Amino acid sequence: MKKKFLLCFLLLLPFSAISNEVLKLDWIDLVPEQERNQFDAVGMPKVDHNGAQMQQSLVGGVRQELNGSLVKIPGFVIPLEGDDKVITEFLLVPYFGACIHVPPPPPNQIIYVKFEKGAPIQQLWDVIYIVGTLKTETINSELAETGYLIEGVSLEEYDDE
Repeated sequence: MKKKFLLCFLLLLPFSAISNEVLKLDWIDLVPEQERNQFDAVGMPKVDHNGAQMQQSLVGGVRQELNGSLVKIPGFVIPLEGDDKVITEFLLVPYFGACIHVPPPPPNQIIYVKFEKGAPIQQLWDVIYIVGTLKTETINSELAETGYLIEGVSLEEYDDE
């Protein structure tokens, strides 16, 4: 009976509560499994550029079980807050040009990042990894609605291993 209780308890804890390891994510990992058919073979949202659709598609959920997890995810930076030396808040997106070209990706493919210590601007021109605590939180910015928030603790150079 104690083993069953312990197993049930561990399944209810967020990932980061039972492990100090960083969970390395790909962008498709942010999409609930039952919605992954809305993405193409390389994990990008299917977009029809022929229509009049210029608005962000708000279809798509987030994975609540990832809330509170310590994660590492690669992406491109769209600066929101900071100065000419450091960026303290930015959008992390899965591909170059997202949110600049319309429509932006769905909310579960955009992460709002708060990086309190500030990220050096010269480190943000190419794809990077952001490491931090992932939260399932909707944030509306001028550019798009996001489905996730990361409280960033570090940036790492991208490697494709």
